[in-house]
Amino acid sequence: MKRLSIGAAVLGALGLATAFALWLLPADEFILTPDRAKPLAERVEVEGARPAAKGDIYYVDVYVRRTSILENLLPFTRPDGSTVLPERALLPPGTSQAERDRQNAADMERSERIASVVALRALGYEVDAIPTGALVIGVAFDAPAATKIELGDVIVAVDGKPVRTPDELRREIGRREPGRDVRLTVKRERRTVVLTVGTIRSPDEPSRPIVGIQVDQEADIDLPIKVDIDLGGVGGPSAGLPFALEIARLLGRDVTHGCKVAATGELALDGTVLSVGGIEQKTLGARRTDVDLFLVPAGENALEAQLHADGVRVVPVESFQQAFRLLTTSGLNC
Repeated sequence: MKRLSIGAAVLGALGLATAFALWLLPADEFILTPDRAKPLAERVEVEGARPAAKGDIYYVDVYVRRTSILENLLPFTRPDGSTVLPERALLPPGTSQAERDRQNAADMERSERIASVVALRALGYEVDAIPTGALVIGVAFDAPAATKIELGDVIVAVDGKPVRTPDELRREIGRREPGRDVRLTVKRERRTVVLTVGTIRSPDEPSRPIVGIQVDQEADIDLPIKVDIDLGGVGGPSAGLPFALEIARLLGRDVTHGCKVAATGELALDGTVLSVGGIEQKTLGARRTDVDLFLVPAGENALEAQLHADGVRVVPVESFQQAFRLLTTSGLNC
């Protein structure tokens, strides 16, 4: 009887050790888990700040890590509100984790600059932003560009002809028949490369050729006042909208009316709010902080957020200008 008890104890210990090892060992997929929404107060500094009202602007982050083997074998061990993504969704073929981290840091830095331009222009400041090319912010994994173009590339010429804006890029690519190659001059980090990329038919306009990228305006920016934003190790572009709202709050605009206002959304240079990833987790994070209002990109992001809001008021917005008007004129009631 004693031997059986000892044997059972040994087997139990081995089982726990195996489960612990499986929990520690990473698998191939990535998992997104919710974090709490956090206030931007003391994270954003603006020259001449004069906040005029109570209330805070909150940003929402998402934890991203590899799944464990145990989580793959036993899905119920995953954290509540998590989503599993295939590796290629976050690490395209040929991309390392270090490269992804560098890109996230670059995206955050750019998000800070764009938010500053958008907010200050909306407040009446003159901001110099000279167009310098088309910045690649998205690459379709199944498009011709997938193996050639990288996130963060700045396209400055098509077949040797300079392009300075996304519209110029689209116009020059559109001069050829779908299926023909195009030669793109790209600034990548500190070097310039020339890439030959195939084209395909646009799913929306079959007669128009595309290479399968999403672009935004790259520009040399000169701000009229100093703006400093520091989120520590947080990366990515999705905090552009809350950054811009916090800048407006610090410069005396009442965008909170004493409420806790959370927001997520990447900003384009013209103020357009672009969709973001991890919207389910971000909505859960807003809920956990018990915010009064959650501004999200209109469209699919808003529909997804509303599915998980559970009482949090979700407000879809298409631009910073729309969000700014809404918050300064509606007189929020908390």
